[in-house]
Amino acid sequence: MGKEEILQQLVSMSNRLGEEWRELVILGEGNTSARICDQTFFVKASGTNLRTITAEGFVEVKFEPVLEMLESRELSDGEIKERLAAAKVNRNYKLAPSVETVFHAYLLSIPGVNFVGHTHPVSVNGILCSKNWREALQGRLFPDEIVCCGIAPVFVPYTDPGVALARKIREVVQEYISRIGERPKAILMQNHGLIALGTTPKEVESVTMMWNKTAKILARTYHFGGPSYLTPEQVNRLATRPDEEQRKRLIEGLPLTLEEN
Repeated sequence: MGKEEILQQLVSMSNRLGEEWRELVILGEGNTSARICDQTFFVKASGTNLRTITAEGFVEVKFEPVLEMLESRELSDGEIKERLAAAKVNRNYKLAPSVETVFHAYLLSIPGVNFVGHTHPVSVNGILCSKNWREALQGRLFPDEIVCCGIAPVFVPYTDPGVALARKIREVVQEYISRIGERPKAILMQNHGLIALGTTPKEVESVTMMWNKTAKILARTYHFGGPSYLTPEQVNRLATRPDEEQRKRLIEGLPLTLEEN
């Protein structure tokens, strides 16, 4: 896929995530990104609106100088701004990359992740901003949640946005991959929001919308005595059923294999 096609897919995905009726973001909230190649990626410019963003609202950024920020000493807000500006492919471009560019760079460096969507869904944040968020989100509730979003999300305790948050995300995602044996599809950040990872834009949108539904169902269970979680055995069975593979590929926007037709 060429750079222009990647950018157009990113714009379309961002506009859909920003639609007001979905209640995923308002104003300049949220940010999105897409991998172009091993050297560069597109990321939403700071202050732009996902609902109305166009190709001009994205900045092409180099991976290497951004990922180096994960290994550097503590940086001041001014130094982070300078380093992000210096990482732009076109340093004369007026718009600045989002302050969350560092975690986008890290997530897009994970094999199989080509698109990232970060939103602040009202439904999800209603739980992530509560006192009992970890307890409420400990279990899985229904089959399609597992088929679409995997056996579990990654949890991130509240961390200051920017480089500090990117470092924390890297830490918990690496621990997740070591423990589960595969990349996560969703990251839930306390008092902040949701990050959906995808091979395709459709996977990012599917994971985002399924977590929106999951959060609404979870909140409603407390009207009837609280959530009834599936057992670990039931979760593992749903995650590994061969007949669900075809549905997973359709949800992720991937072509079906001949054997699955």
